[in-house]
Amino acid sequence: MKTFFDIVSSKFALFSFFLLLAFACKEEGRMIQQTEAEQEATALVELDLDQIQKRDTLIAIVNNSSTGYFIYRGQPMGYEYELLNRLAQSLDLELNIKLTSSVEEAIQMLNSGEGDIIAYNMAVTAQHKKRVAFTEHHNEVKQVLIQRKPPNWRQRKRHQIEEYLIRNPLALDEKEVWVPAGSSYATRLENLSEEIGGEIKIVEKELDSETLIRMVADGEINFTVAKEDLALVNATYYSIIDVNTPISFPQKIAWATRANAPNFLEAVNTWIRGMKQEADYYVIYNKYYKSPKANLRRVRSDYSSLTGNTISPYDDIIKQAADSLQWDWRLLAAQAYQESKFDANAESWAGAVGLMQLMPATGEMYGVSNMRNPTQSLAAAVAYLNWLDKIWEKYISDDQERIKFVLASYNAGQGHVLDARRLARKHDENPDKWANVSKYLLLKSKPEYYNDPVAKSGYVRGAEPVNYVREILTRYERYRQLVGEDSAMASIKA
Repeated sequence: MKTFFDIVSSKFALFSFFLLLAFACKEEGRMIQQTEAEQEATALVELDLDQIQKRDTLIAIVNNSSTGYFIYRGQPMGYEYELLNRLAQSLDLELNIKLTSSVEEAIQMLNSGEGDIIAYNMAVTAQHKKRVAFTEHHNEVKQVLIQRKPPNWRQRKRHQIEEYLIRNPLALDEKEVWVPAGSSYATRLENLSEEIGGEIKIVEKELDSETLIRMVADGEINFTVAKEDLALVNATYYSIIDVNTPISFPQKIAWATRANAPNFLEAVNTWIRGMKQEADYYVIYNKYYKSPKANLRRVRSDYSSLTGNTISPYDDIIKQAADSLQWDWRLLAAQAYQESKFDANAESWAGAVGLMQLMPATGEMYGVSNMRNPTQSLAAAVAYLNWLDKIWEKYISDDQERIKFVLASYNAGQGHVLDARRLARKHDENPDKWANVSKYLLLKSKPEYYNDPVAKSGYVRGAEPVNYVREILTRYERYRQLVGEDSAMASIKA
């Protein structure tokens, strides 16, 4: 027969076993996390400022949001996007955008070399500092709770609305709160659970903050958390949401670079310090965070990538016209924006008119009776582009490469592009590659090149067609990222 002490001893031994098991599991989990962090640190690609400058491109990782990056009336926009453009210009680099809504994926892309900088509305936390190097912060904001106001809230008195809403974080105990996976919001909610001595049910999803805010507004979920500035912007879109319950002290918001790229980090910090001395910096911030009417107009527009897949009022006729060219319609849309910014009444100083900026003689050649009629303008432009394509098909078999020659010819005339090919061949460079031909188009503004016997068409401001091609293809890539499905046509590299 067991004594009282035997029973106590056996129960104590059993308790000790489970306690040790739990500790071992926790320790193993901690070691696994450490190992993963160490492996990621070891796998960091070696890519600092010198290497970035050698490739002439700054690759930025952003998210598609009303403050990050979006298309509005054919033009890329966004707080992060506009600042990144200025950073790239200051470093004399082209800007390449990559999209992800996942902070975790963004960090992995950064550290593997798929991007150079994460330009999110990202909080500086000790957890993230183990994996990235943060730039000097842009601003400081609190995290706030996003919740719905009560039904019929417009008919209720203020104190009735306040009684319905959560104002004390203690009331979040046992509540389910959805947040983006891997975000600082999850960490903050874990700490808040400890602070209130309860358990907030944290649901991490591979969704961005604005999607979760919309889900709260639509009643799909009850709560999420966002940074106050982003929450206030979204409160202008959804009057049903309340964003006035803070759950944190102000946090620093910054961009992130690889931890082993100190020269690039210093270059970015130098730019940020200088930018903060300029009025332009605050104009951009106010444009996206302090202009509720403009924000509402953009997000409700039929021509915003935030709400649909429409670029312009002319999308339908552009799609029909693109079919006859066998082009992705977004490429033709990018050219139309370059020509007229979708203004069918536009007229240039040189006399080009309409959506596709045709010269009257060209329009007449292709049967245009009204140069300002967008359907006629597109039909004539497509006929001309098809004619140019047939010319270049004799020389350039690669479809993607040939498009660059066609676009340049539309802008400057095929004679100047043919001259640049002959100059490239004369200097033992491949005349079928746009990279080589564009070089000699630029040089054709110099007497020793436009007076060369192989140059039949004389002087040209070569920067115009070269920039024309680059800007259209860059805009096309922006459209492909944010508007509609990817076409079968492969991405064209400028």
